[in-house]
Amino acid sequence: EDTVTGMLLAGIGNVDARRSSNFFVVDSKTTPGQIEEVFTRFTTRNDVAVVLINQYIATMIRPLIDAYESTAPAILEIPSKEHPYDPEKDAIHRRTKLLLGIRD
Repeated sequence: EDTVTGMLLAGIGNVDARRSSNFFVVDSKTTPGQIEEVFTRFTTRNDVAVVLINQYIATMIRPLIDAYESTAPAILEIPSKEHPYDPEKDAIHRRTKLLLGIRD
């Protein structure tokens, strides 16, 4: 919720005439199925270039994110106030290490 508020204050959020928004607030009542549906909707829109998702939310739908192979929109996992960033859970970080042949 704090992440969305910050993005809206920065002017990134949009609600069009059809009441369709380019953001989604996840709270304690939001199910992984709802998150998956919104993720799929955002990743198939032609007016979305980047999907920002808190890493702890991405963990809830990790199989869907890991299966996502398109280059656009880009999926960026970001930290939240309550949950620090863990590069080992980030799909882009893991794929980059794999492509570069970096092993732990």
